[in-house]
Amino acid sequence: MRLTPSASRDAIDGFETGSDGEEHLKVRVRAVPEKGKANQALIALIAKVLGVPKNRISLVIGDTQRKKILRIEADPEEIEKRLAEISRD
Repeated sequence: MRLTPSASRDAIDGFETGSDGEEHLKVRVRAVPEKGKANQALIALIAKVLGVPKNRISLVIGDTQRKKILRIEADPEEIEKRLAEISRD
């Protein structure tokens, strides 16, 4: 995921391919990037959109970077289905 903190609204903007050729989910949150607030907002937004409890999502890589890797403890097929729905919106 690529996170943009201090945005005007919380939103998932779909998938994009970066200059490195890797595809990632673009996410923005209103929270500021200090003391983990933006990361907490990211987890809350992803949990809401995917219908997964927040305690089933954890940040694996990217504590202070824009690019993040999250671990989501849920049915992978259901997550893929919901992410596909996001990319169509």
